[in-house]
Amino acid sequence: MNMSTTQFDAIVIGGSYAGLSAALQLARARRRILVVDAGQRRNRFAGESHGFLTRDGHPAADIAGAGRAEVAAYDTVAWIDGSAVDARPDGEGFTVDLDSRGKVHGRRLVLATGVRDELPSIEGLAERWGKSVFHCPYCHGYELQQGAIGILANDELAFHQAMLLPDWGKVTLFTNGRYAPDAEQRAAMEKRGVLAIDDTPVLRIEDSATVVLADGRRIPHAGLFTYGRLHMASPIASQLGCEFDEGPLGPFIRTDMTKQTTVPGVFAGGDATRPAGNVAMAVADGAMAGLGAHRSLVFG
Repeated sequence: MNMSTTQFDAIVIGGSYAGLSAALQLARARRRILVVDAGQRRNRFAGESHGFLTRDGHPAADIAGAGRAEVAAYDTVAWIDGSAVDARPDGEGFTVDLDSRGKVHGRRLVLATGVRDELPSIEGLAERWGKSVFHCPYCHGYELQQGAIGILANDELAFHQAMLLPDWGKVTLFTNGRYAPDAEQRAAMEKRGVLAIDDTPVLRIEDSATVVLADGRRIPHAGLFTYGRLHMASPIASQLGCEFDEGPLGPFIRTDMTKQTTVPGVFAGGDATRPAGNVAMAVADGAMAGLGAHRSLVFG
């Protein structure tokens, strides 16, 4: 297939869970679609995915791989392993510039471009991200078997985690100079069952999830939780002029109930369109974005 001369009904940018789900809906409507994917799933650091019905505890890469195989089985689907670097309106649709394959054109765009986590700057944290340091208790809390859980504060949102996490284990909050809970918050955390609030600076993370403090203490945990800032993993939405809403962790693409963005003909789903999400939400978002894109092709 000559990509540069093919007129696609829709181009799906991002081939993780939301993008695959959108592509599946469009493929089943027998539309000619192209999926462009750079292989940078947000949860690529995690070994297993949890909370997704029928796939609870399965390797995250296997779920994505099975989804790709299902979508690729439809003969109207084309796939490019690469990145979309620019997109713009062009006639009755959009032209997308690719990093290695020239240009492609589609009548509709579905953005499933995801987000990038900006992690707290603590030595040893990044290499443990998704393995013993997490952000979502619903995704990873149960497997800690009600053991010791440390929260590494990055800002005042640590209070939110501290109130949630006692359902999953014995919680210590390390404020690390990034968060100063007031008396009311301290009382609420004590009532909720938080065991300790430690204001000693955190030097680094060692072993699996051992917090090393400035006073020399080494406190092991079953797992650690923290928040980072979220950034768009792709500039495409901004290039197209999509509007954003501001969430507690960063901006996300504004969409309506059909997952259409503020730019006509551009739909979006997944983590890039939510203040927070998981695999199940991404799949649901992608399905709606795919349906929305198809209906817009039918009804204009």
